[in-house]
Amino acid sequence: MSHPTHNLDRREFLANSTLAAAGLVVASLAAAHAASPGVAKPSAAAAHPTKTTRTLGALKVSAIGAGAMSISANYGPPADRAQGIATLRAAREQGVIFFDTAEVYGPYTNESLVGEALAPFRDEVVIATKFGFDLEKGGLTSRPDHIRKVVEGSLKRLRTDRIDLYYQHRVDPTVPIEDVAGAVKDLIAEGKVLHFGLSEASAPHIRRAHAVQPVTAVQSEYAFWFRGPEGNGVLKACEDLGIGFVPWSPLGQGYLTGKLGPDVRFDPDKDLRSQFPRLTAENRVKNSPVLALMQRVATRKGTTPAALALAWLLARKPFIVPIPGTRREDHLKENLAALDVNLSTADLHELESEYALMTVHGLRMGEMHMQAIDGWPVSTI
Repeated sequence: MSHPTHNLDRREFLANSTLAAAGLVVASLAAAHAASPGVAKPSAAAAHPTKTTRTLGALKVSAIGAGAMSISANYGPPADRAQGIATLRAAREQGVIFFDTAEVYGPYTNESLVGEALAPFRDEVVIATKFGFDLEKGGLTSRPDHIRKVVEGSLKRLRTDRIDLYYQHRVDPTVPIEDVAGAVKDLIAEGKVLHFGLSEASAPHIRRAHAVQPVTAVQSEYAFWFRGPEGNGVLKACEDLGIGFVPWSPLGQGYLTGKLGPDVRFDPDKDLRSQFPRLTAENRVKNSPVLALMQRVATRKGTTPAALALAWLLARKPFIVPIPGTRREDHLKENLAALDVNLSTADLHELESEYALMTVHGLRMGEMHMQAIDGWPVSTI
């Protein structure tokens, strides 16, 4: 797969823009406005997870989590708040105990939504949120004093006294990763955070951070049509160190559901997908062989492409826990149906052998957004 060269100055970009992914946010949107913290090698139970639960390091979660970002931001106008709360509570009722948000989603409004939705059963769920953006000045910042400051706002919005899993949203090249890990280690000692995570970090940074404070989970984009973590050493680092892996955008920003035909238009002011080369109308047509393969196998298995895409991820490694996002209860039900999809060796071979002959067209995000990805352009493999 070819990728364009990048001529943007990384430091200039970081100084002048605010963005995020794992759910991504652009500068215009930002302007708008008691588990053990240690991580050991996976236990025998972790190596053979049950159908409905898995472990990220030492943290037990549901085998499929719920990404909350799209309820509040970045994939079109925010959903009605009552609808968002109902969807998150429906997820809990259907067995989901792992919920993902970030201060930058909204910004702030998604954390507030998650906090209200999960308050009635706070002690029954695992909440992950993220730090790492300067929402006042723009750009990345993971200075220890900034981390200590923003954790208080996240705790308040989430209506909780501790954050179960606290990710660095993007690696800040101006702050040694050891300092970031040390700051989170202090928060863990204070009981404000229980586990440390990294998002879109390269394998070397994962290993360096883990040496200071054990990393419980790494979050990166990973899906049937994007295999970056397999080729850039991230999955291997997680397996070597006993770290869980959390794929964001496991449904290809909606494309792998089969519901984003070439006639679908993304609002350039409210939907970040309008900026992703892989999701242009032209490339949605060019990438249709990938979707056709998934649709054919899904039909044979009596399921949907969305459920198949999630089942494929679950079959990759026992420490993988995808976090599909949705604001609709029918889509939630469809996502959770992945738990009932049993992929045989023959099914997996068919998917892999045919995919290997295909070319996926278009960069997974716009080049400006990719500038904030640790290890770019290696991460685009």
